[in-house]
Amino acid sequence: MFRAFIAGTLVAGTALLCHAPANAHPVKAEPNQAVQAAFDIIETKITTKGDTAVFSTRVRGEAGKDKPDAAGKFEGSSVYAYVWPTSLDSGEIGFDQKQGIVALAVTFHPDFDDAASGGKNRHIWHPHWVVMAKDKACGGGLKVVDIPAGAKPKVPKTWPGVPLLIDSPDYPTSFTGDTVDVEIPLSLIGTIKGASFDGVAAGLKVNGNLHAPLLCVDNVFKVASGNLSLPGKVEPAK
Repeated sequence: MFRAFIAGTLVAGTALLCHAPANAHPVKAEPNQAVQAAFDIIETKITTKGDTAVFSTRVRGEAGKDKPDAAGKFEGSSVYAYVWPTSLDSGEIGFDQKQGIVALAVTFHPDFDDAASGGKNRHIWHPHWVVMAKDKACGGGLKVVDIPAGAKPKVPKTWPGVPLLIDSPDYPTSFTGDTVDVEIPLSLIGTIKGASFDGVAAGLKVNGNLHAPLLCVDNVFKVASGNLSLPGKVEPAK
């Protein structure tokens, strides 16, 4: 199902993602008992307050409660993530322009560290910027964009040194009951005001052969809009 709506939604490329309705606000979803409660998204939103943008997702159960089992090695290991796909351009988060779909993701992966400057983060939920693109080789139809061998793309200062378009900034991230929040200084993403977004809960997997695609969306638990149409609109907190 997810591969089908990915194909339908992204066929025109990331430009399509910029045309969410002008009157959209948070993205709300009906609870679904077939989805794990910790990933059953009820509402996702991005608001601005003072000099901060707050990315927030509320679920039916306890946010962050469920974590992937350890594989004992990097290859074939799993990642769980709360994700906010956006209409931002990859150039706005420190990469080259027009590289794919820009998303903020709060992730947990017990088998490897991908913090900036060699830091440790394998046993905590932590944020990333990721750039994603379609790939039929992935079970969920999407991947984190690979950096080909020998390529020297533009990367942000907190890029963790892996061959992916992924950033590891140290943004305040909190889990409180049914909600996960990430706070980001507006000075780092000033064009977030008025941007479009959606909410996704998903499982990702590292390629067992360590070949591209290296990191695939493997299992989509829930998409807030149901079709990844980015109907949300960033607005000031009320």
